[in-house]
Amino acid sequence: MPGGSHSRAGVNGHNANLPDGTIRRYVTYQEAEAANQRAGGTGTITVITQ
Repeated sequence: MPGGSHSRAGVNGHNANLPDGTIRRYVTYQEAEAANQRAGGTGTITVITQ
């Protein structure tokens, strides 16, 4: 996949649910995981599909 993305057809983004309650949307899983790690690594990542 281009840029090493794990994106699949139908995946529209990833929500990083951070430990402080913030939810941020990212295009790739890697971006969401990096944000989670910066926030302490205890949040979750949800795949957004349509």
